[in-house]
Amino acid sequence: MTIDIDQIRRATPGCAHVTHLNNAGAALMPRPVIDTVRSYFELEANIGGYETVRQRHDQIEAVYGSIASLINCTRDEVAVVENATRAWDMAFYSIPFSPGDRILTCVSEYASNFIPYLQVGRKTGARVEVIPNDEYGQVSLQALEDMVDATVKLIAITHVPTNGGLVNPAAGIGRIARANNIPYLLDACQSAGQLPLDVDEIGCDLLSATSRKFLRGPRGMGFLYARRDLIGRLEPPFLDLHSATWVSRDNYRIRDDARRFENWECNYSAKVGLGAAVDYALELGIDETWARIHQLGESLRSSLSAIPGVILHDLGQTRCGIVTFSIANRGPVDIREQLERHKINVSVVNPEDTLLDMTQRQLRNFIRASVHYYNTEEELQAFCARVETIGDNG
Repeated sequence: MTIDIDQIRRATPGCAHVTHLNNAGAALMPRPVIDTVRSYFELEANIGGYETVRQRHDQIEAVYGSIASLINCTRDEVAVVENATRAWDMAFYSIPFSPGDRILTCVSEYASNFIPYLQVGRKTGARVEVIPNDEYGQVSLQALEDMVDATVKLIAITHVPTNGGLVNPAAGIGRIARANNIPYLLDACQSAGQLPLDVDEIGCDLLSATSRKFLRGPRGMGFLYARRDLIGRLEPPFLDLHSATWVSRDNYRIRDDARRFENWECNYSAKVGLGAAVDYALELGIDETWARIHQLGESLRSSLSAIPGVILHDLGQTRCGIVTFSIANRGPVDIREQLERHKINVSVVNPEDTLLDMTQRQLRNFIRASVHYYNTEEELQAFCARVETIGDNG
């Protein structure tokens, strides 16, 4: 199908107010998501929170089926939690590590993942090792193969890093993980909703994702995929009366599906909002929207590269809608503030976000402009004109 950009923009109220190029931070929600969240929240206000859960039971349960369709899994392999970090944490901290175990990760790994590696390493004696990049700046599959042995307890990778524009070769990593029977945890925070995700094709055992970014859902909600044949071997780091049942004075029974990673209290309006966002993405077609995001990203890189003083910082054989750059002799915070005054939204990447990558490339702060399918070529050209003006005034 051909997506109707004019219709999509009419269904996105924010498009009338800003040029939003901070979709890797939090995208603009479409009207169906806004209406779903508002309707649920208003019903809670009118009849009560517990009563709304009972009345909207089918709507809440449908969220699991929608996510399963998005990533090609079964609904019992899906947990819906309060954010992507908690989803990732619940998976990672469920894996038992011992002295000498090795955790393999990537150069561009995000701080919220690497810090737990270090914490668990200090507590258990496990070692954190970084897979070198290939010539494109992404995970080297050959290097990964060379590092694999019986001591590797986990391969954990960020699919689309927060900076650099690259898409790591997730399926290639999955083939190596499966061939060696190593659990594989994929952080899909920046890829869910941006590009197609098929957990069978990727070969991951665990996958975490967020609502607020390219899925265009509300903040404060995320999900975790856990492969059925692995769930029973993972005990969540904490339990409650939702994830487990108290069966006797000294015993409890953990749920046998992925909801063992959830907890009882939940922002239900955001949960059904996530479901609406996933349904909206599926209706448009992920293949179609990914093609547009990829095209807009490449177009923006091309236009920015033609501006004197602009330095692009993107890597990867396959690049996505995250475009990173700096302007010679201009501070990124000042650039962001100047753009914001003209109702253009971008974000600033800090070295501590991806410390290994930024250190290896000897980079400091720079600008991240992340496109979505609802952005237009006209917006991008106006953005580049404003960037050129900022550079000229430097």
